[in-house]
Amino acid sequence: MSVITSNPWLMVLAIFVVNVAYVSFLTMRTILTLKGYRYVAAVVSFLEVLVYVVGLGMVMSSLDQIQNIIAYAFGFSIGIIVGMKIEEKLALGYTVVNVTSSEYELDLPRQLRDLGYGVTHYTAYGRDGDRLILQILTPRRFEFKLIDTIKQIDEKAFIVAYEPRTIHGGFWAKGLKSKKLKQYDTDEVESI
Repeated sequence: MSVITSNPWLMVLAIFVVNVAYVSFLTMRTILTLKGYRYVAAVVSFLEVLVYVVGLGMVMSSLDQIQNIIAYAFGFSIGIIVGMKIEEKLALGYTVVNVTSSEYELDLPRQLRDLGYGVTHYTAYGRDGDRLILQILTPRRFEFKLIDTIKQIDEKAFIVAYEPRTIHGGFWAKGLKSKKLKQYDTDEVESI
């Protein structure tokens, strides 16, 4: 530690890195808590506080050094981005994708079911006539793949995606064919 404190640039770098780590943990813990992963969030919060105490101690020991305070603040802002990117890569939870299409002849529900998705569909009445409404629940890690697939099949489809709070019964109770969802490539969609 004395090597770091004796070199002002190493101190700035250390404060920055420690705060990026701290805020990444903070962001992850907040997201995990909101998604209901209590125990994982508790473990992350333990690590978060350990890193926080180290970082805060480093800054508090040298409040007269403005570069340390700036490094702390900059590390905080970058840490939020890093934490969100980590959560994005983990893609925890599920997404509901609602699709509105006027193209009945494309048989979008069948095509998506053939790819392994659970699809509920019904007819709705819009300003310009009948519409096909689809509701698809998918693991978040497949959300963008699903949306790309829908766009390839029906480029005019209206698509809205959101995270559900509670899931019970239906297609999910029987078990998702996750392997089937992973297997297809969006470039193959037109041949279905």
